[in-house]
Amino acid sequence: MALLLYRLGKFSYRHRWLVISLWLAALVAVGGSAAAFHGTLSNNFQIPGTETQRIADKLKQELPAASGGSATIVFEAPEGGFTDGSRAAVTAALTKLGELPDVKATVDPFATQAQLDQAGQAIADGEQQLAAGKARLDASRDELDAGTAQLSAAEQQFAASGATPAMIEARLGAQKAALAQGKAQLEAGTQEWQAAKAKLDLGKRQAEASAGIRFVSTDGQAAVAQVQFNTSINALTPAVRQQVQDIAHETSSAGVTALASKEITEDISELFGTAEIIGIGVAALVLILMLGTLIAAGLPLLMAVIGVGVGVGITFALSGAFEMSSISPMLALMLGLAVGIDYSLFIVNRHRTQLQAGMDPEESVARATGTSGNAVLFAGLTVIIALAALVVPGLPFLSVMGLAAAGTVAVAVLVALTLTPALLSLIGRRIISRRAWAKADAHNAEAGHEVADQAKDEEKSTRGWGGMVTRHPVVALVAGVLLLGTLALPAAQLQLALPDGGSEPVDSEAYQAYDVTARSFGEGVTGPIVVVGEFPAGLDEARAQELQYDVADLIRGVDNVVATVPVALSEDRRTAVFQVIPEEGPAKAGTVQVVSELRERGTQIQAETGVTIGLTGQTAGNIDVSTKLGDALPPYLAIVVGLSVILLLLVFRSIVVPLLATGGFLLSLAAAFGLVVAVYQWGWLGGVFDVANPGAVLSFLPIILIGVLFGLAMDYQVFIASGMRESYMHGAPAKKAVRIGFSHAGTVVTAAAIIMVSVFAGFIFSHLTMVRPLGFAMAFGVLLDAFVVRMTIVPAVMYLLGEKTWWLPKWLDRILPDVDVEGARLERQPAPTRSEQRGVTSRL
Repeated sequence: MALLLYRLGKFSYRHRWLVISLWLAALVAVGGSAAAFHGTLSNNFQIPGTETQRIADKLKQELPAASGGSATIVFEAPEGGFTDGSRAAVTAALTKLGELPDVKATVDPFATQAQLDQAGQAIADGEQQLAAGKARLDASRDELDAGTAQLSAAEQQFAASGATPAMIEARLGAQKAALAQGKAQLEAGTQEWQAAKAKLDLGKRQAEASAGIRFVSTDGQAAVAQVQFNTSINALTPAVRQQVQDIAHETSSAGVTALASKEITEDISELFGTAEIIGIGVAALVLILMLGTLIAAGLPLLMAVIGVGVGVGITFALSGAFEMSSISPMLALMLGLAVGIDYSLFIVNRHRTQLQAGMDPEESVARATGTSGNAVLFAGLTVIIALAALVVPGLPFLSVMGLAAAGTVAVAVLVALTLTPALLSLIGRRIISRRAWAKADAHNAEAGHEVADQAKDEEKSTRGWGGMVTRHPVVALVAGVLLLGTLALPAAQLQLALPDGGSEPVDSEAYQAYDVTARSFGEGVTGPIVVVGEFPAGLDEARAQELQYDVADLIRGVDNVVATVPVALSEDRRTAVFQVIPEEGPAKAGTVQVVSELRERGTQIQAETGVTIGLTGQTAGNIDVSTKLGDALPPYLAIVVGLSVILLLLVFRSIVVPLLATGGFLLSLAAAFGLVVAVYQWGWLGGVFDVANPGAVLSFLPIILIGVLFGLAMDYQVFIASGMRESYMHGAPAKKAVRIGFSHAGTVVTAAAIIMVSVFAGFIFSHLTMVRPLGFAMAFGVLLDAFVVRMTIVPAVMYLLGEKTWWLPKWLDRILPDVDVEGARLERQPAPTRSEQRGVTSRL
């Protein structure tokens, strides 16, 4: 492999304009395709086959009026509450919203609250009327009973006096007729009273069902309106979202503050923000400090930008053909920038070192591609394997996310192996500063400098961080493990959910809407649960209504359920929709428990009422996604680790190194999880990281972090350990090889890790909330893995094991192909110096 890459580097060097032209053509073609064919990104994380999706599809088919996405707008009144003018402004805005083509309906909070309030008074009035009616019926019944007794007594008297039946009928017939008419009137009145009572009982049940819901707060300072759309929330375009917000904000002229919920305000049309640019700026500063010239520092950055342009461009071009979440191009962007800079940096750094040692530029580029490029290739393959394996859990949005990121990393590898050598050919000597050239030329002119350099190299390897770790390997090992173990402790409390408005930045409209709604109406209003009931066939309207409230009563009996309101019934009375308001917000553990208990209570509801229920809606769907992702973690981790261990076994031809690399990764992964829980779930240092409302961790963060961090961890393992193996294969004793390899790779790996951490850290304050914990986890995961695991624990263990580090069973050694990652075959070929190469050129 090293020889093949060596030839590729030489080809790119000699045909630089062809390679550059091909990449520019690819960039233009991809950019044009992205502009022409890109689709709308969404945050739809539904999973086909789940109950949530099945019920949603059923609802769309059988009760279209209740399908479609919904969101809320909360209106906050100035001091003193709503006035007639401010209420009219809100009503006018909602009426205008209802006229939009994408809006199906709106719910006026004032009219609805008035109905609820009037319903209470109507029930009280109805009870009084029923009581009065019952009293009248009872009085009439008493009169009839008395009349019946008198009539019976009169009949008996006439019969005793010898009167004939005809005579009795003639004398008492009118009274009998009047009595019969009275009984008929009493029966009719009783039926009328019973009907009124049934209607009142239904009203009472309706009032009980909605008792926990308000649309205008008790203090009169806030009102919440519902907006139902014709399509799903995720299908709304940024233009429609903005139009809805603009109309709602028209109420400001009446002194009313309109705050749209996260579903409306969420704008996922932009990828880059200020924080991300700052992160790249820090990476550029590190490159300048390390490489000493703007040209050398700019080259890895340029390679990363081109790689990201092609990789993310392809992702956008395919977004029109596949449903794609906003996190997909963001993940591809993060990884593409980070690995794109690092991969080119490793090749550039090797090339600069060889140039200063006197090697011919063409040969140096080819050898850098064959050695460092070989490590880049296998490191990239590890990342690609980890990301591509995201298709294994079978979750569509996760598969697209993993493949998009894997494709971008693959492009970054190709750019590093082809375009970097071509541009190095174009840059020539300017890759090194004049001062560094002068110093290198003077040093190379000294007689016997090679022996002195080797001695200096060995002496240097005993100093610095690598020297300290290998002088005290046991202390370094124990300290590193204890540090990571301590940081990992909070990970045991990890809770997963998809973000709600409470996780948005404090100054955002979405967070303010969530906060006002939660304070004024309860957290549960921000994330209602939708329950769909399948009723028996043949029900009349009265029985269907009664059954609705029977089901609502049973649902309301679940702990932490505030209200259960029947909101829709299909024309055939077979499908009913209920809105369930939990006590806590949609991302809280209590709401997860409510969803679980509702599903468990389904059997009881079916047995008692004959109604089969199912859950759908955003809240239940998010919980299903989180559960599915949690279940997918163990098999995914096993597949990724298994495939990568095999790859590392090929690279290092050692049993110990792959196992050590994997064990170190598990430590850094657990520590990263612990930090995420401490900051985003518990709220530690929330002010620093802008975590205003701590809650459950992003549900797909663990599986993505496993894939990304494992791939990047193996990057640094390859770069660190390949230098050690290279020294070992070139004759250095095993323990000395650890020091020498660390000394050679330590500086560039440190710079690469700082660059990657800087890029990821820029996303901690991203405008997309879901990206923030992901950027945090990746930044600190890489930080801990690079500096604690790869640069402390790994060299300490390898130094302690010595020769045993490179042990491999003979039978396995025979069957494993030799990928020559350290470029041993290239080292057997003498490298021409610049003077020798000039001589060859002149003879030609």
